[in-house]
Amino acid sequence: MTAEANTEKDSVTPLREVQGGDPSQAAPEAQKPRRPWKRRLLIVALPVLLAVAGGYVWVTGGRYIATEDAYAKQDRVTVVPLVSGRIDQVMVAENEKVVQGQPLFTIDDAAYRSSVAEAEAKLSSARLKVGMLKASHLQAVSDLATAREALDNAQTRDDRQKALLKSGVVSQSVADDSTLALQRAKGVLNTAEAQVNSTVAALAGDPDIPTDRHPEVMLALAELHGAELDLGHTVVTAPVSGVVSQTARLQSGQYATPAVPILTVVATGHTWVEANFKETELTHMQPGQPVSLHFDAFPDHPLTGVIGSMGAGTGSEFALLPAQNASGNWVKVVQRVPVRIDLEDGQDLPPVRTGMSVSVEVDTGHARGLPNAVEHVLAAAGVLTDTAQAAVDAK
Repeated sequence: MTAEANTEKDSVTPLREVQGGDPSQAAPEAQKPRRPWKRRLLIVALPVLLAVAGGYVWVTGGRYIATEDAYAKQDRVTVVPLVSGRIDQVMVAENEKVVQGQPLFTIDDAAYRSSVAEAEAKLSSARLKVGMLKASHLQAVSDLATAREALDNAQTRDDRQKALLKSGVVSQSVADDSTLALQRAKGVLNTAEAQVNSTVAALAGDPDIPTDRHPEVMLALAELHGAELDLGHTVVTAPVSGVVSQTARLQSGQYATPAVPILTVVATGHTWVEANFKETELTHMQPGQPVSLHFDAFPDHPLTGVIGSMGAGTGSEFALLPAQNASGNWVKVVQRVPVRIDLEDGQDLPPVRTGMSVSVEVDTGHARGLPNAVEHVLAAAGVLTDTAQAAVDAK
């Protein structure tokens, strides 16, 4: 038994040495040498790289200015009848496409046709009156010629009677009758001259005036023209091509007046975009710069345009109730200025509707660049290019 135990002990001991061994001797062989400098380098390099990347993005950024506060705009023409009356016939419906000059509705024209007939009668009467004035003038001229001949005869007779009176052939009474006849002839001549002047004045100072150039005839013509215009206005047509909208008042039998709008026509043929940019974004923005447009309704249909004009004031300045800043509770708020963006011609424009939301990005062509202090330091060090150096000197 002792021999077997020793044999077992000898067989177990090498196994423990192979499996476990002494921990104090095996540890140096199992542990690898640590390198803490790599971790420190990573800790330092990562923020530096992030700072450099962020600085580069900031310096080269600022060229493109974007906003989603932009909306499609189209001309809207409010249709107001020019004459009053009951709507007789409706020829269009809500959201119907129309072309310029297409009839929209009609107004009962009975009273206006009667006005035209009355104006035509007045015109005929005025022309007849002018014809009578011309005839009266001819008669007055003829009477004037007769009066002059009568005066000449009376003057000759009076001279003869006076000569006979001196020779004692005729009596004084006969000479007096001759003188009285002469005076009467002079009175008739004066009356004839006054009649001629009166007829000339009635003919506007021109006896040969054309009938339709006479003031009374021209007045009658104007009244007729106005009556015909009113009659024509009983048929209301589309002022522009587009889509009919807001037809709540367009009902047959509704009484229309020139003071109340009846409907609106949206001119879909002319579209632009009104974008509201912050006032701090307008520093390098100016008309003519290119713009990229994306309508929310048509995300896969990008469009291009240019800045057409910039608003004369902020949106709050033209608001119905402008903000009152003259108070102790004033808080500074960044204002927005409307910018008109015109779509470029030749593009396949989708069916845009006024008021649609648009995403706008303007290419100002101007990056932020380095801060002035950094530029001056680099310029002093002589590491800037000639172009950059000239730009710094210009500042």
